[in-house]
Amino acid sequence: MRNICSSSDRLTTLKARLEALSGSGGRSAIFAPSQNGEIFESLGFGVLHDLYAAASADAVAVNAFGLGMALRAAAGRPIVWGLHEMMSQEAGRPHGPGLHEMGVSPHDLLLVRARDIQALLAIGEESLRSPAVGAVLLSAWGEAKTFNLTASRRLALAAETGGATVFLARAGAAPCPSAAQTRWAISSCASVPLEAGAPGRPSFSATLLRRRGGGETGTWITEWDREQRRFRAPAPLSSGLVPLAAQRPITTSGTRERQAA
Repeated sequence: MRNICSSSDRLTTLKARLEALSGSGGRSAIFAPSQNGEIFESLGFGVLHDLYAAASADAVAVNAFGLGMALRAAAGRPIVWGLHEMMSQEAGRPHGPGLHEMGVSPHDLLLVRARDIQALLAIGEESLRSPAVGAVLLSAWGEAKTFNLTASRRLALAAETGGATVFLARAGAAPCPSAAQTRWAISSCASVPLEAGAPGRPSFSATLLRRRGGGETGTWITEWDREQRRFRAPAPLSSGLVPLAAQRPITTSGTRERQAA
């Protein structure tokens, strides 16, 4: 994983790294919810998506969800992850083993740390201009006047021109109008344990708040499959409700009250 710190020459360094990336220049796909096992189906390319943490505690979840979306959209091409320093302070910095568990190859990820929102937006626009980039993830913390309609239009236009899909992940902020194709609220969910009680896959509650042009909205519970690099519906529970214990009489509420007294 290549790492660029935010500094006076960060854009110059970023340009050099982008030029060094190898890519086909093909366009990447966006995804929207469907009711089949493949939670997200291909709809198009080169647009902006807004991802909001449902609560401040869901900052890690919205970043992980955005990274999964970026992996799907990049289709094997490099990803640029612009990370606001405030997000790092509040939610922690990317962890190598954790990225590995997401199925991220260090060679396919360019991490750029930005000290402020203006630098983060500049990183996004510069990255989207490169035909080598498959997807861009921008992670930011808190409210900021810089995140206005004009800024989102600039990102959307850069994505449309360059062909890469951009995901703007925000925590500690309320949803606001933008030029995004979709707007989501993301929170973490309890995962379903694997065999022998092994920890389950990362699980998310993804609520589609808005889609440009209208269309279906709603909430989907989805989990990330590292091996397949895709979101999927959680496996159904193998059994129904827990049965009553054998040879134990059913106690009415009145009886419970008398026992408690």
